[in-house]
Amino acid sequence: MREDLTLENGRLKLTTRTRAGQMRSLIDKKNGFELIYQGDQGWKDQNPTLFPMVGSTWNDGKFVVDGKEYQMKNHGLIRYADLEGEVDGNKITYRMSSDEETRKQFPFDFEYEMSYELNDHSVTVSYQIKNPSDRDLPFSFGLHPAFRTSQNAKEQFEDFSIRFNETLKTDQLIFSADYQPVSYVPVEMDEWKLSRDDLNKYATLVFTHPNVTDAAIYYRDQKRMNVHFEGYPYLALWSHPTPSDMVCIEPWYGHADYEKKDIPFEKREGTLILKPGESFTCSYEISVPE
Repeated sequence: MREDLTLENGRLKLTTRTRAGQMRSLIDKKNGFELIYQGDQGWKDQNPTLFPMVGSTWNDGKFVVDGKEYQMKNHGLIRYADLEGEVDGNKITYRMSSDEETRKQFPFDFEYEMSYELNDHSVTVSYQIKNPSDRDLPFSFGLHPAFRTSQNAKEQFEDFSIRFNETLKTDQLIFSADYQPVSYVPVEMDEWKLSRDDLNKYATLVFTHPNVTDAAIYYRDQKRMNVHFEGYPYLALWSHPTPSDMVCIEPWYGHADYEKKDIPFEKREGTLILKPGESFTCSYEISVPE
């Protein structure tokens, strides 16, 4: 099995790896910037797919289906899997299907596919999940791309910001480590200046039903890159509690359990249901300034 797969054009060089089909590297060749966090600081991942669960349940990933208890690791199955990948022209595609091992953790059948397509100055990442079985497929889905901030010793984490394509007017979901009832606080902002104080206070900034579709990373007033997403009910901003030169911009369809609720897996907030034979698709795009 080939470990790395690569696409390259005049502006970008993308390298992916079999573990979770993650981006291993995305280089802006114009200035030599590595845009993807290299997994070399507080967090060992880079940009896993969160399927069939975003985060975890309140009781350490345990859940019950048809009277039987199952358990998944944080963020589900794809994050820990080695996927089959191939290059076809200007596209890299990774696939994974349920099998005997996945059904020990998640008792449903699925077909998962993700692809990367390189354009002039952008990468489009697309996903498709199919239900090949004769029973409903409940699942949650989210993205977790980690982007590198500081490119050299002179650049500091706090010199960076995330600017939105319009004023973000929504609610921030506030939660606690001991699963007390969540609260929703109205927020209105044009940008978030990267702040370790905010991260220490909130752990993850989670916004519900964001009205924005773009989040751009800036070093001071210099735009480094943009993330375009549409249709996701949640947007999360995160960095590892161990100070690291990276920030995650995470569009989600669901979220972790933030309260103690004994409810069926399919009733968790944000859960999607695919009927037999149905498919779910979504995508996002990473671009650099032209």
